[in-house]
Amino acid sequence: MLDYWLDWTLNERLPSQKRGRFASGTYQLHAPGIMELLPDTQAPDAHACVFSAAIHGNETAPVELLGSWLSALEAGITTLGAPVLVILGNIPALRAQRRFIETNLNRLFTRGIAEPGAEPARARELMSAVDDFFAAHTELPRLHYDLHTAIRASLYPRFVVEPFADTRIAPHQWQWLAAADMQAVLHQHQASWTFSHYSKHYHQAQAFTFELGRVAPFGENDMAALVPMQALLDALGEGRKPAQKAPDEMTFFQVHHELMRQAEDFSLCFAADTPNFSRFEPGTRLAHDSVAGDFIVGDTPLHVVFPNADVALGARAALLVSPTEPPIKP
Repeated sequence: MLDYWLDWTLNERLPSQKRGRFASGTYQLHAPGIMELLPDTQAPDAHACVFSAAIHGNETAPVELLGSWLSALEAGITTLGAPVLVILGNIPALRAQRRFIETNLNRLFTRGIAEPGAEPARARELMSAVDDFFAAHTELPRLHYDLHTAIRASLYPRFVVEPFADTRIAPHQWQWLAAADMQAVLHQHQASWTFSHYSKHYHQAQAFTFELGRVAPFGENDMAALVPMQALLDALGEGRKPAQKAPDEMTFFQVHHELMRQAEDFSLCFAADTPNFSRFEPGTRLAHDSVAGDFIVGDTPLHVVFPNADVALGARAALLVSPTEPPIKP
C-alpha cells in the first residue's frame, strides 16, 4: 500500500480501504494526500513527526524523498518507531507541475482564514489535520519538517528557513541539520504564515522549511545530494536519535529587510537568474518602486534570498539578509 500511495494520490485512484497494516505499524488515510502512520512499538526517543511536501506543486524532490522513505517502510528495510503524519499539500498543482493553481498555498496557514477558493480550503484542511495529529500525541515532542525546493539556483543549494515564533529551537536540532548536510540557515524576522510557521506558532513544534536544491521535474532531481537528509528522516521515523555535527558547519543568516512590491512599475535591479544568497555591496540599488522609492543597500552588505519581481502588489519580492553568529553549542 505505502509503495503506491503517492501514485494513487497523483492519479486520483484512492483505495476504498482507508486503514491497513505494514511491517512495523498501521496507516490511515484521512483525506487525499494526508496519511497517518502509527508504530506497533513506539521508540523511547520518538517525536510526533509531520513530514510535508508539495505545498508548491512543482517541487518534486521532496515527494521523491518521502516516496523512498515510504517504500523502505513497506519493504521492512526501515522500521516505524514514531507516529508520522505524511502530507502532500497542493495535489492539483502537483498533478499540473505548477507552483500553485490560483494562489500561493504557503502564505495561507493562519487560523480564521475565510477566503474562498481551492487553495484556502486546502490550507484549512491541512491545518485541521495537523491540529488533530498533535492533539493525539500530546505526550511526545512535536516536530514539523516542511520539504521544498527553490525556484532558482543558490550559493547554498540546501538550506533551512527557521520560521519566526516564540518557540525556542532545541540545540540538538541545529546538530541534526548540520549532519543532514544543510549548508545554511535563515532566521525569519516576523510571522510569514507558512506551513512550518503554523506548527511552530500554534503548536510550539520544532519546525523548519527545508529548501533541498532547485526545482526540477520528477526523475531529474539530484537525489544523491539528499542521502544525508534521507538518513535524518529515517532516524526520526524510527524514533531514534539522528546523527549530529557541529552547527558551525552551516552558515547562519538573519533577515534584515523584507522587500515589498508597492507599485505596478516595481522592478529588481539585478539579473533575473541571480542565485539565492548573492551579496550586494553598500550603495547598490536593488529595487525600483515609484510608490515605496528605490531600495539602496546601506552601510552593511546584504544578501538576497527568494527574489521574485513578479508578485502581486503588496506581496514580498525578496528577503534581504545578513550573516549572523551560529547558535551557542549545547
